Amino acid sequence: MGERIFDGLKVIDCASFIAGPAAATVMSDFGAEVVKIEPPGMGDPYRRRGTPAPGRPPLNPGFFFDARNKKSLALDLRQEAGRAVLHRLVEAADVFITNYPPPARGRLGIRYEDLKHLNERLIYTSFTGYGESGPEANKPGFDATAWWARTGLMDLVRSGEQVTPARSLPGMGDHPSAMGTYAAIVTALYQREKTGKGNYVGSSLLANGLWANACSVQAALCGDTVRPQPPREEALSALRVHYQCKDGRWLLLSIAADEWRWAKFKACFDHGGELDDPRFSTDPERNKHAHALVAIFDRLFARHDLAHWRRVLDQAGIIFGIVGRVEDIRDDEQVLAAGFLKPYVDDPALWTIDSPFFLAGQDKVPPRAAPRTPGEHSDEVLRQYGYSAGEIAEMRAAGVVA
Repeated sequence: MGERIFDGLKVIDCASFIAGPAAATVMSDFGAEVVKIEPPGMGDPYRRRGTPAPGRPPLNPGFFFDARNKKSLALDLRQEAGRAVLHRLVEAADVFITNYPPPARGRLGIRYEDLKHLNERLIYTSFTGYGESGPEANKPGFDATAWWARTGLMDLVRSGEQVTPARSLPGMGDHPSAMGTYAAIVTALYQREKTGKGNYVGSSLLANGLWANACSVQAALCGDTVRPQPPREEALSALRVHYQCKDGRWLLLSIAADEWRWAKFKACFDHGGELDDPRFSTDPERNKHAHALVAIFDRLFARHDLAHWRRVLDQAGIIFGIVGRVEDIRDDEQVLAAGFLKPYVDDPALWTIDSPFFLAGQDKVPPRAAPRTPGEHSDEVLRQYGYSAGEIAEMRAAGVVA
């Protein structure tokens, strides 16, 4: 096994829930040593969200994913002695990540100005809901509120203006936002290689949500009127819409306007001449009569199961996607062949999702289970940073460490 790009890098995950910790998880995949700071007692509240899988550790599956490869240190930062422990870790750290709201950072003594003098090479990473300045800079936010709702995504991802906006899925904005946070950290590490100095970097749910919705937001900034897409039956193009198959499964077409593509697609169906109608002879005409064409394809696709259409459309070279179900992913041949899922080394029957990029010649750390309990590795971490058994016992007795 060759040296990993982040071997020897020390990361402090002093964050909760998803986006900040997930950025640290990606770093751990490439060799970084990540210590997760949790409050004594119940630990990261993310542990208690969701329902544990039967027969598995009593952990939220999301926490089991986002805290893999990490060591948990349960530390009471409200106490001066707890902050002293954190300072010792910071002195040797490369990256510090927090998503505590700014007022909480002040109370706990973990603001950038509280830590920067301890280590001039430290990359201090701030993750917030709404950004570092402005009237809502101190406002807490979740991905549902700041990434999904605030940025126009919730308003636009629905079938028509009369349809009630849909709620987002857990972590749907947090995990993409984690990649933005990871990018900020790695950019700062590159800067440190050039300057020898650390820096203050950050990202936010609102910034990442605007980036995710950039096509629509930019259109609005250019003066365009942006509205939700129409209902499926009223689509502007019958070749860029989803259809239900005989077995109830759905597929989504994404076919460009070239006439040769239309000819190949049309040949996939035993349509009895319906698709030879002059109304469908050119792309402008097909778009003009899209509603009638959708109705025809509804009938045609309903004749066969999804497996049939996957085979026929793939053979014709048609661009489409199946509307997947999460329960199918564990057995998805492409997902497995591409290595997008990995088994935990300490529980090979349980699989997890790999970080979404690779570096040639870099084997990632095989995923290890998340800490079962807050402070599972407290003694191990404290010994690593020079604390004696007696000092650790004293801190435990005082409730500084758990």
